[in-house]
Amino acid sequence: MRTLVISDIHGNLPALEAVATVPHDDVLCLGDIVGYGPFPGACLDWIRAHASLAVQGNHDCSAADGSPPRCRPEFDTLAKAVATATATQLSPADRDYLRDLPRWSRFQLQGRRVLCLHATPRDPRYRYLGNDAAGWARELSGVDADVLLVGHTHLPFVLEINGQRVVNPGSVGQPKDGDPRAAYAILEDGRVTLQRIAYAVDRTIEGLGALALSDDVTTPLAQLLRTGDPAVVRSSLRTRATG
Repeated sequence: MRTLVISDIHGNLPALEAVATVPHDDVLCLGDIVGYGPFPGACLDWIRAHASLAVQGNHDCSAADGSPPRCRPEFDTLAKAVATATATQLSPADRDYLRDLPRWSRFQLQGRRVLCLHATPRDPRYRYLGNDAAGWARELSGVDADVLLVGHTHLPFVLEINGQRVVNPGSVGQPKDGDPRAAYAILEDGRVTLQRIAYAVDRTIEGLGALALSDDVTTPLAQLLRTGDPAVVRSSLRTRATG
């Protein structure tokens, strides 16, 4: 059984299509199907058709009910601007689907107890916790699972903590670890591998351009997609503040 684990697609259909070419038997989605990217409806259609499980991310919740996504401050304006521009791509049924996604899911996979959620057990939608073994040891206290699958930070990692494994596949649609290729994980025969694949980033940037957003929104998002480096967004904000 070869399971494709994906997270943080963020409306980036070209990236999702590239990842979908990877041989797999099943798909698990760890949230944030929408947000930031120009093709939220098409990404939702793919997840509904192919994923056996999806959990709710902070941007999914925001798109469903209008609540703040509570992303990092430097990304807040960008997220809100794209959400407004792409709102017509989501039907009432799409919003119902996003609203009804579970915040977590427990199941057996390849003989192991698995817990899937977007962020952390104590805060399934919003807390940012990266490759921090001490932080995850606290989060895992009392968690009855062999494997924890999480997303949210856009940073891929695998941690082994007291016999438990934490896997973050990174982001399909908006990597933030300095590698702009779409990130994902493969679970097979009890092993996990973090993998990357290049995609047609120009198609995504063209899609953003078609939304008639201001340059203050499209330029930093395009730079982030090309570089995988979130510092370009912070630099853009500083330039605007001093310009």
